[in-house]
Amino acid sequence: MTAQVHAKHILVKTEDEANAILFDVKHGKTFEDLAKQKSICPSGKDGGDLGWFGRGMMVREFESAAFALKKGEFSKPVKTQFGWHVIKVEDVK
Repeated sequence: MTAQVHAKHILVKTEDEANAILFDVKHGKTFEDLAKQKSICPSGKDGGDLGWFGRGMMVREFESAAFALKKGEFSKPVKTQFGWHVIKVEDVK
């Protein structure tokens, strides 16, 4: 079986917004609540949950960041054509 990641993300329009989300997460706010409040992606209503995905299923920048993280880690802001993402890896298999 190829590697897979179960990830959540919060998509916002600017790097400043993404950095503010990281600050909030590091200071006790839950990732899922922030996703529901701030994400412009439809997955926001589900706490940013993207489920399991393998390589080749996401845009390159997002995939590279997600597969570089370990379970429970957050990414720095990641820029894609959709905006700025903060990624949280729930699990890896």
